[in-house]
Amino acid sequence: MKLKIIPAVLTLLSPICLFAQSNPLAVAAKDYTMAVAWQQHSGEYRALCFQAYNFARLSLTEQLKSADTIKPKCVIVDIDETVLDNSPFQGYELKKGVSYDLKDWTDWTGKAAADTVPGALNFLKYAGSQKVETFYVSNRSEPEYKATLKNLQHFGFPDADEAHLMVKSTTSDKEPRRQKIMEKYTILLLCGDNLSDFSNVFYREGKDTKAEVGKAMEDFGSRFIVLPNPMYGDWEKLLYKGEHLDEMEKSKQRTEGLKAY
Repeated sequence: MKLKIIPAVLTLLSPICLFAQSNPLAVAAKDYTMAVAWQQHSGEYRALCFQAYNFARLSLTEQLKSADTIKPKCVIVDIDETVLDNSPFQGYELKKGVSYDLKDWTDWTGKAAADTVPGALNFLKYAGSQKVETFYVSNRSEPEYKATLKNLQHFGFPDADEAHLMVKSTTSDKEPRRQKIMEKYTILLLCGDNLSDFSNVFYREGKDTKAEVGKAMEDFGSRFIVLPNPMYGDWEKLLYKGEHLDEMEKSKQRTEGLKAY
């Protein structure tokens, strides 16, 4: 009788043992699972990307009618979640039990394996056909430069060369890079998934940008084209109080910050 009871008890206890052995930080990191799954599997994500780039095409066509003809014309695009889709990296991190690891990120970008964001390539090729150049202004680091170019060139993105790719050197604030482009070009529109991709007023650390968005409401869909990115962004920083928080504490503060009734 005892020989029959012991295996049965062990069978019942095994899920409890596994749960006890699981990493609570990994459990907290899985808060992001639905966001990554939505980006990878929903038709709505694709539809929003197409919608954004359809608006970009209409806006560019309209702005070309009255654009300054003295300087050459350009559009500025961010890279990650704007023209390249990094959701496989996010999926890898979740399965590993973390939300972000810098070494994993550089390993991923080094593969030059990111797919395109829906609608991005067609829009930028259209811009090129209208004699509008594309500048890629990214906060990827300098060691990622060559692999980033390789990834863009693999799909035939226009102006994917050293003259048009600008990565982070000393600051993640993109305004100095935008100003450098403005010295020689007329910028017709900007595409990005993060508000700081558009203007310096959205960059300030710890600032609630919703009020600034309201002030610039007429620019969205015309000069500013926003791509959906539920996986990460500067907006998340506003949810946290304190420094050097682990995944458990971040998860706790995310939950506490939710509006409810």
